[in-house]
Amino acid sequence: MLEKTPLDRVLFLDIETVPQTYQFPDLEETTRKLFEAKTRFMQNDEKSFEELYNDRGGIYAEFGKIICISVGFVHETRTGNEIRMKSFYHDDEETLLKQFVNLLENNPKYAILCGHNAKEFDFPYICRRLLINGMKLPSVLDIAGKKPWEISHLDTLELWKFGDYKAFTSLALLCHVFQIPTPKDDISGADVARVYYEEQDLERIKVYCEKDVVALIQLFLRMRGNSLIDEASIHFSNQ
Repeated sequence: MLEKTPLDRVLFLDIETVPQTYQFPDLEETTRKLFEAKTRFMQNDEKSFEELYNDRGGIYAEFGKIICISVGFVHETRTGNEIRMKSFYHDDEETLLKQFVNLLENNPKYAILCGHNAKEFDFPYICRRLLINGMKLPSVLDIAGKKPWEISHLDTLELWKFGDYKAFTSLALLCHVFQIPTPKDDISGADVARVYYEEQDLERIKVYCEKDVVALIQLFLRMRGNSLIDEASIHFSNQ
């Protein structure tokens, strides 16, 4: 049924997150104790709470924050499809979330959201951080009370599972097996917190995030049986 999905209504996205503080001892005392409580069954002689925080602090919405949301759109032109990219990135999470919500509210045509492992991570993480920042959920993310067929979210990881829930398949692996060319990155997801806190290089993180969205779109196209979009037809916004 993917071939019936209107490409011009899909908003492809990816987020980058970091722990709220770079070092575990820098957390406010109550927050630190609550993190220990949340991860107590993971802690052992080989894995301290500080190491757990370094590994997982950024992936828990209660202890992390979003520093970048990159989105991509597929547009049909006279010469074929093209990808248009836009990113929201800022040290102040509330600022970038407001910009992202503004995009959704001013462009209701993008009624379908798509990401890789997004139903498990990106979508709920965004919703939780919106609420923590005292912001209302945009309608496309406000799924409480909706029936499954009323939720217009797509996830390439879920699409690839075909009902099999035994394993996680990374975006990088799927791009490899589908022979989707991806540029060599100078950082990986494990480097994001270090680049953010030590190098303070949000621009570098934004570029990394945008590459994942381009790869996501190309994967989605291959799953639909479409041709890949040429690199010359990928356009990036300065903002």
